[in-house]
Amino acid sequence: MLVAVVSDSHNNSEAVDLAKKAIAKCDALLFLGDGESDLEKLTEGFKGEVYAVCGNCDFKMMNPVERIVILNGKRIYMTHGNKYNVNFGFNSIYYRGREVDADIVLYGHTHIPMIKHEGDMIIMNPGSVSSGRGIKFQRSIGYLKVAENQPVEAFIEELK
Repeated sequence: MLVAVVSDSHNNSEAVDLAKKAIAKCDALLFLGDGESDLEKLTEGFKGEVYAVCGNCDFKMMNPVERIVILNGKRIYMTHGNKYNVNFGFNSIYYRGREVDADIVLYGHTHIPMIKHEGDMIIMNPGSVSSGRGIKFQRSIGYLKVAENQPVEAFIEELK
């Protein structure tokens, strides 16, 4: 199962169009907030499962602040990240992941793409589809390859 991990679209229609093309090949979409109003356009015609959380710029809060999704036996914790001070490190979000027994912790907010392996847990920030702050990519999208009884493969690609 190929899962797209998208965050921080911030009502940028060009970014949403690019992300829409990138997720077309995926079986599921995990949206990490700051662009809830983009979800309808982003998922128009998308055949896979869609799970979303709200971010600090999503004033209507149409989705929960955090959620747990189980895909192919892997427990995935999703949140935007602002409530866990991710601008200053990922200790708080790491411990939240441990509290909820997550195999994978996903967050956005910083616009900086990152994958970290902490023991048996993967922590990923896919960056931002609208305006990245990472050195490598201006815009980025994350992916998870999730198969039962197999290690998860996490990777980030430039969105262009």
